[in-house]
Amino acid sequence: MKGIELSRAYFEEYGRPMLQNGFGEYIDRIAVGLVGRGSECFGFDDEISEDHDFEPRFCIWLTDEDEQRFGFKLFRAYSKLPKDYMGVCCRERSAVRSKEKGVYTISEFYSAYTGRSGAPECWQDWLYTPSHYFAEATNGDVFCDPLGEFTRIREIIKNGMPEDVRLKKIASCALRMAQSGQYNYKRCIAHGELGAARLALDEFARNACEMTFLLERRHAPYYKWIFRAMRELPRLNFLAEKLEKLVTLPTDETLRIELMIEEISSAFIDEFKEQGITRATCGFLESHAYSVNDMIRSSEIRNLHVLYSEQ
Repeated sequence: MKGIELSRAYFEEYGRPMLQNGFGEYIDRIAVGLVGRGSECFGFDDEISEDHDFEPRFCIWLTDEDEQRFGFKLFRAYSKLPKDYMGVCCRERSAVRSKEKGVYTISEFYSAYTGRSGAPECWQDWLYTPSHYFAEATNGDVFCDPLGEFTRIREIIKNGMPEDVRLKKIASCALRMAQSGQYNYKRCIAHGELGAARLALDEFARNACEMTFLLERRHAPYYKWIFRAMRELPRLNFLAEKLEKLVTLPTDETLRIELMIEEISSAFIDEFKEQGITRATCGFLESHAYSVNDMIRSSEIRNLHVLYSEQ
């Protein structure tokens, strides 16, 4: 059974009755689900995933006002729920955990990912927050949210990135790909710097993965799951196989690697043209990066260096 299925079954058998019997007057204000860090929140868990942090659990989210009114009582009630369910109990806990178990405020949950009490509030928040934080804040499943506040913020994070920010991120990825893959990889090989060539190739692939999600208007997850998530994209999923093959080829297959870099670059350029975000006509991604950047309407965002740094 997948972790999210276990979580929902656990909630329906123990969690929902707990809320109905002990918090009936507040039940129309309580959101419940499983969202956050962990393979099970993305639906990517398997037998290997069960070696740590795999347990029957769910999270309850409250407004700040409701947490003051009945949060502690709810916390105590949750802590008394069975620790084992369907033969599953947590065997080991990792050092890094997020807030996907227990009782939290909505603002507390989202601040761990956005630095705000809710969704990003300005274009800088969207530009400088790593995409995997947004992915973790919007994955999983919300079992119930009668008040709607948790889901309202969730939908903004999923779909609310300003177009100018998306274009800036695409331009940055394209320029990094041009520098690392189309230019520096060959030069590193020519210098006999095989380690540097591998780093250049990895930089090319990392930015290609990130850009694939941007072109699909999705948030890219943590690198551990990025290829898995790419395979589930609706249109550009074919790039997952190409990029995975690229980064696993032996270093001495130089010509094949160079051809694959150009093939992948061409696929992105075709998508730029399909989306109408470039006026460049050549096959070099650097030209398209600056062309995409020129499409940005906000002069403040457009005039930032294309290779802006995430904070």
